[in-house]
Amino acid sequence: MATTEDKHRKKQGAADPESKPISQETVCVFTPAYNRAYCLSDLFESLKAQTSFDFCWLIVDDGSTDNTEELVRSFQAENTPFPIQYIKQENGGKARAHNTGVEHCSNELFFCVDSDDYLTPHAIESILEAWQPVRCDPDIAGVIGLDGKDESTPLTKLFPEGLERTTRWDLYFKHGHNSDVASVYRTDLLRIFPFEVAEGEKFMAETFVYYQIDQFFKMLLVNEIWIVAVYRDDGYTSNVRKVTRQNPRSYIMHKRRMIEYSDTFFLVSANTTLYLVGCILANAKGGIKNAPYPALAALAYLPARLLCVTVYRDRG
Repeated sequence: MATTEDKHRKKQGAADPESKPISQETVCVFTPAYNRAYCLSDLFESLKAQTSFDFCWLIVDDGSTDNTEELVRSFQAENTPFPIQYIKQENGGKARAHNTGVEHCSNELFFCVDSDDYLTPHAIESILEAWQPVRCDPDIAGVIGLDGKDESTPLTKLFPEGLERTTRWDLYFKHGHNSDVASVYRTDLLRIFPFEVAEGEKFMAETFVYYQIDQFFKMLLVNEIWIVAVYRDDGYTSNVRKVTRQNPRSYIMHKRRMIEYSDTFFLVSANTTLYLVGCILANAKGGIKNAPYPALAALAYLPARLLCVTVYRDRG
């Protein structure tokens, strides 16, 4: 269900892909990086191995204190068949780095690839082949491919057979594909739906943006592995509970939106409970009163409190 704010943004309109000037490269491979000099070369090598070079590489360095800048300058000094742009900002978290990347992107498509992942050789070529037939379709926001354990093994499973177009929400909650995926979005839409992060915090879940876009657009699915995902001990995925404790007000914003979008009683209940987890972690007053469904929130308070002292407790 779209919120009033979403409807206002929709009225602004997403630009027709033919109506805006497109830079020479169709795809922007965007990489947010924070102290990842030790693994960024793997992604660089995979970009040099692409079968299509219709892309640029945009790196937003989120305040690294290692030799990331020196490493990227060495990449730029090579005679690569694709341009490399480097931007350094004060440390503000991946979501803010994403906003910076979108702000500086003049390409039609925006493909976020984390600094510890790398691409399969045909990734860009596959993206372009899938995108070309639908690029003028006003109902399509982008294309989704698979993340893999390696170049031939999906993280979990393939997309459901026969499912060609869907939303991220339905892909996860109706079709049960709950692993990470490789998402390529129209850059103009990402400008309309930027990340929001609470002041003093640094993290907002990627689905905060994606689920907003879902209210008006669908994604084209491609059953091919584009990203080989590498989960490291210093990454968000490995520290999801800790990240939630450190960014509770952003978590509240995200779960509140998810309550509004939920289309089953189970999802409304589950997201109400998690919303209250955020409220408890943030010591926020009036969590039950300000919930979209206060009566349900009152019933969910004790389960939320239990989660805070078990799943979300500080383990030191």
